[in-house]
Amino acid sequence: MTLRILVVDDHAVVRRGVRALLESQPGWEVSAEASTGREAVELARQLQPDIVVMDLSLPGLNGLDATRQILKEAPRTEVLVLTMHHSEELARNVLQAGARGYVLKSDADENLIAAIESLRQRRPFLTSTVTEFVLDDYLRHADGPDGGVIHTAVTTREREIIQLLAEGKSNKEVASSLGISVKTIETHRANLMRKLHLRSVSDLVRYAIRNHIVQA
Repeated sequence: MTLRILVVDDHAVVRRGVRALLESQPGWEVSAEASTGREAVELARQLQPDIVVMDLSLPGLNGLDATRQILKEAPRTEVLVLTMHHSEELARNVLQAGARGYVLKSDADENLIAAIESLRQRRPFLTSTVTEFVLDDYLRHADGPDGGVIHTAVTTREREIIQLLAEGKSNKEVASSLGISVKTIETHRANLMRKLHLRSVSDLVRYAIRNHIVQA
């Protein structure tokens, strides 16, 4: 049976390279490509692919939030994150978003095929570097007062708004992009500034970069 894959990256040259590598495997097919998070969500809803290969740094809707939305729209789809970034916090966020694979772009030649084969068999795949991050983080938090539970500071909708504002969009542009009223955006924005103890748009941008919502 054909394995149907959706490739998501905002760089066309990366998408072409990933497509060429994946379609060299018998029975594997790149059904579609997406260059933005929102396009990825819509294509996943329409096509219900077996696997999504997802970059994290995407315009409009980042890869983490796109992953969350895809898994709601296509619950049997597996998501493999393919990124140039790696940190303990990011690895934790990727797994919390529901992705079950994490491969660094620098390791793609060695690990991408094996990772997709693993997800095809419904088994997670993490590169050795990421596994070390996750294990270290687990051991560090396991004896903590909250039993290792990580509390998310903002909701998915709030993260979307943070990203769009951090990308320089006005309240009106954010409202249009998300299909809600300007007044609702203004309310969300005020709540976020208070909730995150931010005083300016510059503070918001720094928060977004630090938490990998946008790329510096």
